[in-house]
Amino acid sequence: MPQKIPAPVAKRIAHRLEKHGDVRIDEYYWLNDRENPDVIAYLQQENAYYEAETALTKEFQQHLFEEMKARIKEDDASVPYFYNGYWYMTRFEKGKDYPIYARKKETLDAPEEIIFDCNELAKGHSFFQMGVMTVSPDNKTACFATDIVGRRIYTVRFKNLETGAILPQTITNTTGSAVWANDNNTIFFTRQDEQTLRSDRVFRYRLDTNEEVMVYQEKDETFALDIAKSKSRKYLMIESGSTLTSEYRILEADHPEGTFRVFQPRVRGVEYEISHYGDAFYIRTNKDKAENFKLMKTPEAATGSEHWTEVIPHRAETLLESFLIFRDYLVVEERTNGLAMLQIRPWTGTPYYLPFDNETYTASSGTNPEFDTEILRYGYQSMATPSSVIDFNMRTQEKVVMKEQPVLGDFDKNRYHEERLWATAADGTRIPMSVVYRKGLERNGKNPCLLYAYGSYGYSMDPYFSSTRLSLLDRGFIYVIAHIRGGEELGRRWYEDGKLLKKKNTFTDFIDCSKFLIAEKYTSADHLYAEGGSAGGLLMGAIINMAPELYRGVIAQVPFVDVVTTMLDDSIPLTTGEYDEWGNPNQKKYYEYMKSYSPYDNVRAQAYPNLYVSTGLHDSQVQYWEPAKWVAKLRLLKTNDNKLYLDTNMDAGHGGASGRFEALKELAKEFSFLLDLEGIKG
Repeated sequence: MPQKIPAPVAKRIAHRLEKHGDVRIDEYYWLNDRENPDVIAYLQQENAYYEAETALTKEFQQHLFEEMKARIKEDDASVPYFYNGYWYMTRFEKGKDYPIYARKKETLDAPEEIIFDCNELAKGHSFFQMGVMTVSPDNKTACFATDIVGRRIYTVRFKNLETGAILPQTITNTTGSAVWANDNNTIFFTRQDEQTLRSDRVFRYRLDTNEEVMVYQEKDETFALDIAKSKSRKYLMIESGSTLTSEYRILEADHPEGTFRVFQPRVRGVEYEISHYGDAFYIRTNKDKAENFKLMKTPEAATGSEHWTEVIPHRAETLLESFLIFRDYLVVEERTNGLAMLQIRPWTGTPYYLPFDNETYTASSGTNPEFDTEILRYGYQSMATPSSVIDFNMRTQEKVVMKEQPVLGDFDKNRYHEERLWATAADGTRIPMSVVYRKGLERNGKNPCLLYAYGSYGYSMDPYFSSTRLSLLDRGFIYVIAHIRGGEELGRRWYEDGKLLKKKNTFTDFIDCSKFLIAEKYTSADHLYAEGGSAGGLLMGAIINMAPELYRGVIAQVPFVDVVTTMLDDSIPLTTGEYDEWGNPNQKKYYEYMKSYSPYDNVRAQAYPNLYVSTGLHDSQVQYWEPAKWVAKLRLLKTNDNKLYLDTNMDAGHGGASGRFEALKELAKEFSFLLDLEGIKG
């Protein structure tokens, strides 16, 4: 038998926090110091405790890992796409963790040219992430960015694609975003503030002189920058964006030494995004209270909003999510009644929609870099249908499935049933859920069920296929995605009703979905599990404070749980840019509202579900100390003996382990946690 060790007890040091005359005592504030040896020792104690407590599941974890890995085609490749004279593809080789980027000139029968083998670049590093990989317009030089820590701070380098040599020029401390000007010698890239990691500066860099010049700095701490190039290849575009407001600056890519000009000055609450075509720009915007957005057009020489004219009007029932421009077609991605739609609008001709016949699915445009083509590439998947890459001829309306995600083994999608359910929230709002399970399952209240959600930033959590999820479905689990408010599945209002002073709708929606699944006998409180990560981890923290009795176990990945303290600390990455999402607690009304739901501030003496909490020491988005403090406080106050694990990856950041299969090991830990609680051993 493995040796039992006691649960770690974090030392308690009173730290006084005061705001608006309200005093909070944070006894675990001292964990907010990555350089303190006591902090590292505590995290290591928690890891040792987790390892000891789960020692009996190690063999099962390895079995799950091998099972999930066996479904994945190791020597897999992406569908090639054509751009600027070359076919580009990404492939994996058996036994290797990282992708290989390659290309072929003009035809797929041409010899393969390996641009980067990330397995070679990753050697000697416990973490590796490729950022931008972009080739110069003359196809001779590749600009690429790498992160070997996990804090999303990238180093940009260059490779001569004719000789294969990595050039000596190096640009450090970048966001990993960069674009080429049309002279094949100049790139524009972004840098972040060293402390907050907010992307706040754009630089021009000349390869021949190794000189960099800052061309724009975003002074407003609630805005972040990005740099892009128009699909037409004519313009470079700097985007300044906050949660509620956009502003673009544009410069002709033929004249990189020129000065960027403002497209349309920022107006608080007005969002817009632009795409160039011919002698005009097309603009997706919420201007004039177009809550679900509309599409407008303006001459490229007169870009101020007073010149914008309407192309697609605002529609109360349909969210205009994005658009793509081709020579002869406009493609519009929309969302109606929670489902994605793709509308094809010939510049001359009758618009039509792509037909989708599933009750619940995901469809979105894919990689479409070429302008002069009648082929739209899009992706399609559902909870039971593996993702497909489809080429659709917009003229003939014929489609060709270029690839369906291979699932090795005896997988048969016809063994699974998927459906869409609607729960009713306490305020009468209907909340959609996407559900999948093995056919033949009885609704007797005895089925284990994993309920997942995110519910923040207007991010729509569409029903997607997962080959790893089969390891739960084939052992009797029901898997449910709750499309709760705070996302944007049912339009912009869905998002607005789950943020700021309405954030609690996100939590109560999830609880009401849980109650619905129990009432309809899909599961019971003895068999219901919940999972969420990052802002979804905040959701997990809130629901177990509010309704712990509904859940047997909860998985919280990199959870954002210390909301008040984090949002009051503008030195922490992302904080100031988040004010429009959560509120600014320097204002009393937001402070009080945040404090009323912040998971860490609301831990109390009560019985809590079994908990598995994961984090990364180098996480730049949710700092490791939030889950560490939360677990310490839960250990102190919870009144039952349920499991409580803190598992810290000492090498990784927000996305967890790097490497194609390393992530499966983390998933095997989560699945074994659930299956062990269900008494399922094989």
